[in-house]
This record gives sequence, C-alpha cells and structure tokens, in this order.
Amino acid sequence: MARWLRSLVGALLLFEVTAALSFLHHRYEEMVQALFRVQSQCPYVTRIYSIGRSVEGRHLYVLEFSDYPGIHEPLEPEFKYVGNMHGNEVLGRELLLQLSEFLCEEYRRGNERITRLIRDTRIHIMPSMNPDGYEVAAKQGPDSNGYLTGRNNANGVDLNRNFPDLNTFMYYSGEISGPNHHIPLPDNWKSQVEPETLAVIQWISSYNFVLSANLHGGAVVANYPYDKSQDQRFRSHRHTVNTPTPDDKLFQKLAKTYSYAHSWMHRGWNCGDYFADGITNGASWYSLSKGMQDFNYLYTNCFEITLELSCNKFPPKEDLERQWMANREALVAFIEEVHQGIKGMVSDKNNNGIAGAVISVQGISHDITSGDTGDYFRLLLPGTYTVTASAEGYQPQTVTTTVGPAAPSVVHFQLKQDVVRKPPERKASGTRTNKALQKKVVPRATRRGTQR
Repeated sequence: MARWLRSLVGALLLFEVTAALSFLHHRYEEMVQALFRVQSQCPYVTRIYSIGRSVEGRHLYVLEFSDYPGIHEPLEPEFKYVGNMHGNEVLGRELLLQLSEFLCEEYRRGNERITRLIRDTRIHIMPSMNPDGYEVAAKQGPDSNGYLTGRNNANGVDLNRNFPDLNTFMYYSGEISGPNHHIPLPDNWKSQVEPETLAVIQWISSYNFVLSANLHGGAVVANYPYDKSQDQRFRSHRHTVNTPTPDDKLFQKLAKTYSYAHSWMHRGWNCGDYFADGITNGASWYSLSKGMQDFNYLYTNCFEITLELSCNKFPPKEDLERQWMANREALVAFIEEVHQGIKGMVSDKNNNGIAGAVISVQGISHDITSGDTGDYFRLLLPGTYTVTASAEGYQPQTVTTTVGPAAPSVVHFQLKQDVVRKPPERKASGTRTNKALQKKVVPRATRRGTQR
C-alpha cells in the first residue's frame, strides 16, 4: 500500500500533459527537430550534445537537463536514459522525446517536483542509440515490421551483444568470485565494437553516471543484472539461472520502483509471460552475453536496468498516448531513485578533492569510486552501513552511517597522507645476522619469482 500511495502522490504532483505534445513516430530529422525545439523552449536548463556518429553518419544526440547545463556540480548525481538501442524497438525513443517535452513544459509552469528534479539532478536523455536501424524499421512501419527488421545497426550487429565481455573475466579470472567493479578493458577492445558502442563506452567513461535505464520493447518487465549467467556449461540462449549481483536487493527495489509506478507492468501477466512484481533478474529470464547493463555495473559506477516496455516492438501511433500515460510517472519516479544511499566528498587535509578514491561498503562486495572533483555517490537501501574510503598514498578512513528512505545521507571523508617510513639502517654488509633478517622479510612469492 505504501508503494501505491507514493506513486499516487507523485502522479498528482505532475500537471496534465499539454496539447503541445505530439503523439507520432519521429524519423531521424523529426527527432532532431523535436530535441532542438525543447532546447529552444528551455534554453537555460537544457543542452544538446552529440557523443559520436552511427555507421551511416547520424549523430547520437543527447539532451541534458540541469540548472547548470554542461557543468558537473559537486554532489549532484548524473542520470541517463538510453532508448532505441534495437532500431525496431521504438517505444522508448518516443517516450524519451515525450519526457523531454514534458520536463521542459512542467519546468516552465513552475511544477515544484520537476523544478526540484532538474535543480538537484543532471539528467541525460539519448532517444536513439541506433538511428540507422530505426530508419530501416520505419520504412516498413508498424503494420508490416518484421521481428528483426531494423534491430541491428547498419553493419548488421546487435548493439546489445557488442560490449566487451567483462562477465567472463569476472567469473573465470582465476577465481569464481573475481573482481566485479571497474574491470579493465581488453587491449584490443576498440577493434571489437561498433561505432555506436564505442561512442557509448567513451560517453560513460567521461561522466560519472550513478543510475541509468535502457529502454527496449518486446515484453513488459523491468530487468536487472546480471544478464549473463555464471554457469557456462549450458549454451542454450534460453537457459535460465538466477545470477544476482552483490547489490541484488537494491536492483530489485529499483526495478520495482518502475514497475509499480507503471500502469500495468507490476501486475506480472503481460505479452503471454508472467514476472512476479513485473521484474526479473536478466539471467533468470535468459542469459545474454556482452550486454550494456552488465557492462555499466562492471566497468563504471553506474547501476543500470533494462526496461522492456511494450509487447509490440513498433506500436501504431494511435497507441503512443496510452503508452505515454502508462509510463510517465514511472519515468519520473525512476530518475528520483538516484537520490538515495550516501554521497559526499573525499578530500585531503587541504580540502582538495581526491579523484578515484575507492568507496567500500562492508558486506557488499562491489565498490565505487569518486569522480574528478572528489565527490562520490553510492546507492544503498535504508539501513546502517560501515563505509571505508581509501586512495593510493592516503590512510583509509572508516565511518558508520545510517541511510534513511527519503534522501541520501551526506558522508564526507578527509584522508590523511601516508607517513613514509625510512627503512632501517643496515648493519655492516656481509654479517650473518643481517643476511638472515633480509631472508626473513623478503616475501616468499618474491623469492620464488612470482606475483600474486
């Protein structure tokens, strides 16, 4: 009941959609015009930028909402939505255009909830990651569009199977419980990915994103990591093995936030499938390799889920308004989830921010790092946690903090530099005592010529 009440209260705070919103399918040029129209209507809180180009040269545009567009404000989290990764799954593309117009219009109206969201969050919206595939699908249209027509990019590659496979490195890097955060990319990764994938990887490496959703179609469910099963003995694409992350409960909460704010996702029965609460672990549904949501979690600080939003991948335009009304509150509520857990600054004794400091939470084996300015954001469920900040050249600092349900707890760390100890003076060379001491303190692995 509490979740339903929060969703109802949130929905009541949103004003009615204005007649300016147009419910139609936007080809590439129309999509670009729609983005620039929003930017011209809300010039002080928006910015448009391109993260790169598709195979056929179309820009991968992003519309940013912020009270200081183009600037990262310390302690203000970065959020992103990505749509139309599969070119023929088009509802997410249209919903993100609608959301962009909606945020602008409600900000101009003085909607308190939307104004606060834009003031406290830097929101990045990419309506289409695969504009080339969309154009192929749009030529056939909703009535005759095939299940796979336009799904891939212009090189025939499925972009959600094109990211470096960090899951395999994690599962089989010598230990089953290998590292699961900030895993380095293979040396030749750029030659293995498509232009659209390369652009996204460089994008998410440039911004310290905290939370994200990737919008798809073909089902109605909120899907969370891991997408790839750890059990490699089964090669079937549809083999199901629940494969949770260390943040499994948090991911379930994030997924439920969307599903219960959605008009019918939470009911579970959709498109001939049943998902309890309208959510699923990705690998529990079917194992997927080289996907974007797992890559976000394993390579960056970003927690991403995948939203499957419609049974029909290319719904007719007559259905777009109904779909917008079903998703509007959920799209806003999910952005608000970026404001939970803990956040703060990691600095030295002179209050200079320390970039790349590691934030570890006791009992959760997944770390995040501070951004360029020294600020960090760690999504957590309500509870009491023991948190440690550490950085090379500094002494680690540990604190205990309590996270509430309403807003993030602010926890700052001021790290002291390590004291460099001088090695003890050696006695006269060649004495048996000194040689024995040297032999005792040299690590065993070093004497054997190996490294851990």
